[in-house]
Amino acid sequence: MMLSIDLLDTARAIAPEIVALRRAIHAEPELGLHTPKTRDKVRAALANLPLTWAEGPSTTGLVATLKGGAGPGRRVLLRGDMDALPMPEETGLSFASTIEGAMHACGHDAHTAMLAGAARLLCARADSLAGDVQFMFQPGEEGWHGARFMLDDGLLDPLPDAAFALHVMPNAPHGVVAGRAGPLLAAADQLEIVIEGRGGHASMPHQTLDPVPVACEIVTALSAMVTRRFNAHDPVVVTIASIQAGSAHNVIADRVLMKGTMRSLSQGHRAALKDAIELLVVGIAGAHGLTADVKIIDGFPVTICDARAVDFGEAVTRDLLGAEAFMRLPDPIMGAEDFAYVLEKAPGAMFFLGVAQEGDDWAHCCGIHSTRMMVDESVLPTGAALLAALGEQFLAKGFYS
Repeated sequence: MMLSIDLLDTARAIAPEIVALRRAIHAEPELGLHTPKTRDKVRAALANLPLTWAEGPSTTGLVATLKGGAGPGRRVLLRGDMDALPMPEETGLSFASTIEGAMHACGHDAHTAMLAGAARLLCARADSLAGDVQFMFQPGEEGWHGARFMLDDGLLDPLPDAAFALHVMPNAPHGVVAGRAGPLLAAADQLEIVIEGRGGHASMPHQTLDPVPVACEIVTALSAMVTRRFNAHDPVVVTIASIQAGSAHNVIADRVLMKGTMRSLSQGHRAALKDAIELLVVGIAGAHGLTADVKIIDGFPVTICDARAVDFGEAVTRDLLGAEAFMRLPDPIMGAEDFAYVLEKAPGAMFFLGVAQEGDDWAHCCGIHSTRMMVDESVLPTGAALLAALGEQFLAKGFYS
C-alpha cells in the first residue's frame, strides 16, 4: 500500500484554514443537539466544495457527501463531533470561550476542524475516488445521543461500508495515533438513588430514620459488590459522584439523593450491573427500615472497534506518518463515546490522536474535560490527513482482508 506522497504536505499547506476554523468554533462553544453557529461555520468553510448536504429534524447535525469521479464503489464515513461542555474555561488563550459556562474541553472543535480539512483534501482528489465519502458533523455527543438521533433521522441511509473517527488526547504523546480492536470505550449509564427516611433533631437520632448513614453504607457496599460480583477481566465501574442531603448542622434530613455513573464493557455485565444495584440498594435501605428508589438512565453503548478496521487504520497510519506513529492500546478506556451508535451499524474504528505539545511531559498535561485543556494545533493537519487517507484508501481497497 502506498498513499499519495503529497497528502500530508497538502494538509500542512491548509493548516492556517484548519486552525482558523478550530479557533472560531472554540471561541463560540455550543451545547447539546443544536449547534447552529458551529454548523454555519462548517458550511461556510466548505461552501466552495462539490458536496451534497443533508440535515435532519432532530439536530443541527450535517452529513456532507462527496461522490467520487471514478465511478460507483464503496461508501465510507468520517465523523467529527461539534458540541462543547457546560463548564468554564481557564486556558488564558486569546481565542478562549466567549460564552459563559461553556468550553470546548473535549476537543470537539479540533475534531470538526480536522474533518473539514479532510473534506477539502478529498474534494481535491475527487476525480480519482471510486465511491462516496460521508462527512458526519455531529452535535450532541456530550451525553445527548446526537449520533443516535442522526441515525434515526436517516442521515446515514444507506449505511456506510466503514466508519472512522479521531479523538484528540491532550495527555498522550505528540502526533501518535492509538487504537485497539474490540471494546475501546465503555457503556455509560447514569444512576440516581433516593433514600427516604424520617428526619428530625440531630440530637435525637433514635427518634428518626436517618438516611445519611444508610447512603454511606450503600456507597461502600457498591464498591464491594463491584469487586465480588463481577469478573475483573470484564470490568465494571460504579462511582457515586454526588450526595445531597440536609439543610443544617443539627437537622437530620428526610431523604438523600445520590447520583453516579455506571461503566461496563459488555452487554451482559451492563444488564447484570443494573439488577445488582437495584437489589443491593433496596435491600440495605430495607434492612434499616427505610425505602429506596433506583433510577437508571441509559447512556451510550460500548464502543466496539472492528478488528479489520483497526488493522487497516494501523497500516494507513504507519504508511502516512511512519512506523512509530501507531500504538496499540493494551486495555479499554472506561470513558464513553456516542460514535458507538455508528459502530453498531457499520464496521469501523475510533482512534486517538496525541495533541500534547512536542517535548512536554505529556503524562502530566491537563486531560480532556479540564478547564485548562490545551491542544497543540500543529497536530491538526496530521489528523486531517489521516482522516483523508482512511477514506481514500478504504474506497480504493477496503480493509485489505
